[in-house]
Amino acid sequence: MNNREEDTLRPEYSADLIKSGERGKYATRYRKESNIALIEPDLHRLFQNSEAVNCTLRKYAEEHNMTLA
Repeated sequence: MNNREEDTLRPEYSADLIKSGERGKYATRYRKESNIALIEPDLHRLFQNSEAVNCTLRKYAEEHNMTLA
């Protein structure tokens, strides 16, 4: 385990390079291009994993005559 005071920055990365970074630079593009849906806490109790969500959505689509193609 690292001591918090220990410098763990690799020599090939200068401190200036790290400081010049932009936090969240690609966040908007990632959200736009990903297929991740955030489940709110109350729903997470019912749908605890991707399989449960997908199964329920497929059943819903089938019951409402929605095509999956």
